[in-house]
Amino acid sequence: MSTQAVTATVGNGRMSKIFGGTVTDGVWTNIQDTLSSTNLGILIPRAPVNFVQSEYNGGLMAWRIQNAQSLQVSRRGWGALEGNSCYKSAGIPTYAIGPDDMIQVYAQPVDSTSAKTNALAWVTTTKGTELYQALAVADGTATAMTTALQQQTFGDAAFNSTLTQLSICLEDGASLDKVEFIDSAGGVVLTIQGDDRIPNGAAGGGTSAYYNLMVPAMSLLVTKGFAMKITTKSA
Repeated sequence: MSTQAVTATVGNGRMSKIFGGTVTDGVWTNIQDTLSSTNLGILIPRAPVNFVQSEYNGGLMAWRIQNAQSLQVSRRGWGALEGNSCYKSAGIPTYAIGPDDMIQVYAQPVDSTSAKTNALAWVTTTKGTELYQALAVADGTATAMTTALQQQTFGDAAFNSTLTQLSICLEDGASLDKVEFIDSAGGVVLTIQGDDRIPNGAAGGGTSAYYNLMVPAMSLLVTKGFAMKITTKSA
């Protein structure tokens, strides 16, 4: 499996700490302080933080702050390609770091095959928030996203819940044409158009260095057999 170097700067307006390391793509990995090799919660317990600026070498990356004992995730977000992080965009609701907290990342590389794209999505329903992915998505082909760890379909994982928020991130340079929610009969219930992500070479711009789509408020009832499909175009 491929690996890449990542960093995450965690802090507030008075202080910050840098966490980092080399991680294996496709695996949630705990990263430690670059000076002391210490976990987040041990290094700055009870410290209030309001931003996480995370970067990766190439591809795309999600991050989360998770309690090592309860496994509860308190904050989550996206990384930016190295050199493209934005302090303002990296803000999070203020959170007091717990002594058992870790900062973890989940990265994927740029797909090595021409005209194919790797994708991740943070999906929030009334059941909670989960990371989804679709790998080697062929250009112009609607492709279903499944949960990153269990490979469950959207309809199975989110059955009998309400979709309330969605954010999708594609590999560097790729463009999100649209995301579609399809019911068990094959009917398209909802279509939302996407965007490019900064930096995107000759594509001509984008709205964020962190995501191709952000839908902050939704109310879609998920029933059995639902699918969430994305249509993309590689760099």
